[in-house]
Amino acid sequence: MKITWFGHSCFRVETGSSVLLIDPFLKGNPTFQASGVAFEAATKGVTHVAITHGHDDHIGDAGEICKATGAPLFATYELALHVKEKGAETIQPMNTGGSVADKDFELTLVNALHSSSSGGTYLGNPNGIVLKTKEGKTVYHMGDTDMFAGMGLISEFHQPDIGIVPIGDRFTMGAKAAAFACKKFFKFKTIIPCHYGTFPGMLDPDASKFQAEMSGHNVVAPKVGETITV
Repeated sequence: MKITWFGHSCFRVETGSSVLLIDPFLKGNPTFQASGVAFEAATKGVTHVAITHGHDDHIGDAGEICKATGAPLFATYELALHVKEKGAETIQPMNTGGSVADKDFELTLVNALHSSSSGGTYLGNPNGIVLKTKEGKTVYHMGDTDMFAGMGLISEFHQPDIGIVPIGDRFTMGAKAAAFACKKFFKFKTIIPCHYGTFPGMLDPDASKFQAEMSGHNVVAPKVGETITV
């Protein structure tokens, strides 16, 4: 499995013949724009798109990408309908706890402790995403969230190997809370921090505090546009 970080919470996950783009905030994302990676390169070959919740820094370019590639959109019901109006021709509307299977993976929406709206329009409950792949690895993208006791159930039931964890503070967990959640609830083999460095003065500028809190664990903080193999 290959995972590429495009800044903020946007990840490209390649498994089997599938290429899933999660939270595709690209054109308005200053860290992606500064990376030198072309939008066309980031979206090349995308077969599926998934969104954790309805804030604009997570919806991003989903409608445009889905329209251009024909990729189906996985999202909670209200959010899926919203992005359909923005160009997504094929949608997989879901809700918390539900799963949809595709040829290379099964995607499940799980709880997240956050909010979800765009322009004052309510867009359903926020979610995390659990991706169980046929190659045997399970990814848990937490979305935007604080820690919550239900993470223990997510860990016990889904047993994720790879955790994608928001650490930037203010709008999500900060470094200390994120590290506490990872150590208390999960047995991740690989931990990838996200949702930091995007907006100066609003989010933590880098992952150093989280890495210090997680000393002794396998935390991988890729550069924007960098691909890691897990």
